[in-house]
Amino acid sequence: MKFRRQSREIEPMNLISLIDVMFFLLIFFMLSSTFTKETHLSVELPQATGEPSVDTKNQIEVLITQQGSYSVNGQSLVNSELETLKSAIAKVAAGKTNMPLLVTADGKTPHQSVVTAMDAAGQLGFVKLSITTRQAEGADKQKK
Repeated sequence: MKFRRQSREIEPMNLISLIDVMFFLLIFFMLSSTFTKETHLSVELPQATGEPSVDTKNQIEVLITQQGSYSVNGQSLVNSELETLKSAIAKVAAGKTNMPLLVTADGKTPHQSVVTAMDAAGQLGFVKLSITTRQAEGADKQKK
């Protein structure tokens, strides 16, 4: 018995549908991806002549800008309210009120913003409170 051979013509692959799928995937990934905006607050520290005592391990840093906006361990807060600041500090501390809390404020920050940060720390039970300063320009000459 003789079988008829099938023709071996290779049909060209339809690439248009593949290209459409790739464009849809590209659009999907572009729309579903999240873009993070890193914000760094610029702070000019006030001057002091004392010796620094820095313990950077397991500390909470409250950064206050010249306008009085807060940032807790690098995370900017949505507003400058006391309750928002307290909840952000409590979230970072996770109940450990024996951790050192460092207040870093710009030299031209309103005094009320610094007092609010210290009040929030006090209400949460923090007792190790420090304020960041920079070395005074004439302090190195005075020691010599």
